[in-house]
Amino acid sequence: MKLRQKSVPKPWGQVNLPKIFGSKQDKKIGEIWFQPPKGIRPKLLSKYLFTSEKLSIQVHPNDRQARRKGLASGKEECWYILAAEPDAVLGIGLKKEVSAAKLHAAVACSQIEQLMDWKSVKPGDVFYIPAGTIHAIGPGIQLIEVQQNADITYRLYDYGRDRELHLEDALAVAALTPYDMKNFQEAVADQSAKLINGPHFKLFQVIGNDPDILMGTTAGEWQVLPLKGKVTTRGKTVSAGQCGLCTRASEIDLSANGKSLIACSMD
Repeated sequence: MKLRQKSVPKPWGQVNLPKIFGSKQDKKIGEIWFQPPKGIRPKLLSKYLFTSEKLSIQVHPNDRQARRKGLASGKEECWYILAAEPDAVLGIGLKKEVSAAKLHAAVACSQIEQLMDWKSVKPGDVFYIPAGTIHAIGPGIQLIEVQQNADITYRLYDYGRDRELHLEDALAVAALTPYDMKNFQEAVADQSAKLINGPHFKLFQVIGNDPDILMGTTAGEWQVLPLKGKVTTRGKTVSAGQCGLCTRASEIDLSANGKSLIACSMD
C-alpha cells in the first residue's frame, strides 16, 4: 500500500523543499505526513520536517503515563537528519541533572534554553528520542521523523508564541537529566545498518538489494521510505519522497537497488 502525502503548513516551516516535493512552495511547509486510507490506523507515523525557526521545547509521555490520561499509547520517536545548515542544532536533554523546581523556575523566567543541551547536527545523524526526553528542533534542518502514532505533546516553552503550554503535565513525565548518547548513531551513507532498536519500533537504513538485514525481525507493520530510487511494497511502486506500508518484510522488493529507510512496529 502506498500512503498519501499530507503537507502541513507551519510558521516555522520552509518554502524551499527538496525537488521530490516540488521545490519552492507558496507557503511555509513544516511537515509532510504519510497517511493511510480512512479506517486504517498504522502503529507508526512517518513524516518529513523542515524548519526555518526553533520549534517548541517539549516532552512526550511513555505508554503507562499516557494510559493514565485515557490515551492508547505514549510517544517515542527518532530523527534521521537529511540536511542541516552549518550552525543547525537540536536540543536533546539537559546539560546536567536538575530538580523539578529548578526546571519550573527556568521555564517561568524564560531561561530553559540555557539548561538544554544544544547539539550540532549534520546529514546522517540519527537520534532516538525515548519518552520523557526534553527536546527541541532548531532552524535550518530537514529530517525524517518516525514515531509511535500518538498525538500527545507537552510544551514547556514556545518562545512567546501564542500556543498553550503544559507545564504541569510536562514536569510529571520529563527526565531531568542529560541525553544518553547510546541513543545516537551516525548512518554511513553507503552501508546498510540497523539504526534504531527501540522497544516500540526499529529503523533500518537499507542500501541496494539487501533484504537479509530485515530477516529475523518479526513485526506487525513495515513502513518504507525510499531516499533514492524506488522500492516495491505489495506490488506498489514507492519512490523517493513517498512511503509504503505492508505487514511483512517479505512484501518489500528492494531489487531496484535504491536507498531506503525502513521502519517496523514492535507493538
